[in-house]
Amino acid sequence: MNISIPSDEHFAYVIRGGQPIQGRLIPGGNKNAALPMLAATLLAEGPVELANVPQIRDVAMMIELLAELGAEVEETAPSAWTIDASAAGPKPVPAHLACEIRASFLLAGPLVARHGRAELPRPGGDRIGRRPLDSHIHALQTLGAEVEVGPDRYILTAPRGLKGADIFLHEMSVMATENTVMAASLASGTTVIRNAASEPHVQELCLLVNAMGGSVKGIGTNTLEVTGSPSLGSASVKIGPDPVEVGSFIGLAAVTGGELRIADAEPEKHHRMTELAFGRLGISWRAEGNDIVVPANQRLQIQDDFHGAISKIDDGPWPAFPADLTSISVVLATQARGTILIHEKMFESRLFWVDRLIAMGARIVLCDPHRAVVVGPSQLHGQNLASPDIRAGMALVIAALVAEGESVIHNIRQVERGYQNLHRRLRDLGADVERIEE
Repeated sequence: MNISIPSDEHFAYVIRGGQPIQGRLIPGGNKNAALPMLAATLLAEGPVELANVPQIRDVAMMIELLAELGAEVEETAPSAWTIDASAAGPKPVPAHLACEIRASFLLAGPLVARHGRAELPRPGGDRIGRRPLDSHIHALQTLGAEVEVGPDRYILTAPRGLKGADIFLHEMSVMATENTVMAASLASGTTVIRNAASEPHVQELCLLVNAMGGSVKGIGTNTLEVTGSPSLGSASVKIGPDPVEVGSFIGLAAVTGGELRIADAEPEKHHRMTELAFGRLGISWRAEGNDIVVPANQRLQIQDDFHGAISKIDDGPWPAFPADLTSISVVLATQARGTILIHEKMFESRLFWVDRLIAMGARIVLCDPHRAVVVGPSQLHGQNLASPDIRAGMALVIAALVAEGESVIHNIRQVERGYQNLHRRLRDLGADVERIEE
């Protein structure tokens, strides 16, 4: 595999802030769609071609996992991969790779559905609070899988195959929905998945299953109907742009004062709630065809609710504001005039990183693990920082680009799991960023 991704953990960003981000950006493919779609190639009895695959660490790990299971993987062009899993088997998923990404557990559904067995270690990924796998396990059990839960691994078996069922998910979990869709696509009969997640990446997975010859109805809703097929075959699809990356760069351009054109961003498809939420911070943009244009020198003013009530930005399942943009919103709020509440409802520990932002000069009251009151604007100052997870890491990059002076961000491995070639793309947009070996 020749996917070009820095793998050394001992690198840092040196960032000197104060430069406007401006120019033209082409967003990478949707990370959260690419990972389940790569897992879904295990369902097919022929090659599956995926285009616009983001060149990031998490994708590299998933591709390595597929290769370890016996799939033939080939990078046919930059950001384009062909996966032929016809000879793949139900081998134990290697722990040293699975511990790198939470998405490794997405292999459970395809493996147990096609081969009748899956053996997986506990997955890794961002440490942003409890992220239980109960919804996955219960759904697969309802389809007929027998599950053995050990202290450090899961063994799922279905020697007589899976059978369609009416499933009500314990929570509106994206990955649990994806695992259930993939497993149900090879189960006998029809499966109805209620309380299903409907995020754009779930929709893209469902469309891939259909392209492989499956039948998923209700795409984009919270009730999915999956009619199982005896087998699935080849397909060729293009992954859409990453809406979280698009949102991150919209915010970055706005707070640094530059004009940015984000090409092929699909502005009408996945960004309406982001537009509403960012609008409360005084951030605006316009659609020009399939591009998003962020104008320069925006007046960042928090919009109070009626009667002068303090405004808030809170996240939730699609189509609510995406949880992956809450960390970004905290930084943006530090540069807007006024007071706002950021309410992170989905993950228990996601806001604990704001102590780093406070050290840079932000005026923030962390009320509890879920809520932060931000008063702006604040002049941020360069600091020595460490990235705790993908989205908080990108938030710190934005803060450093706004700050006065020099910042050093360590553990950038976390950021680069979700944003491809970040330092190079930032430099192309005018940022003073250097990637150094520590």
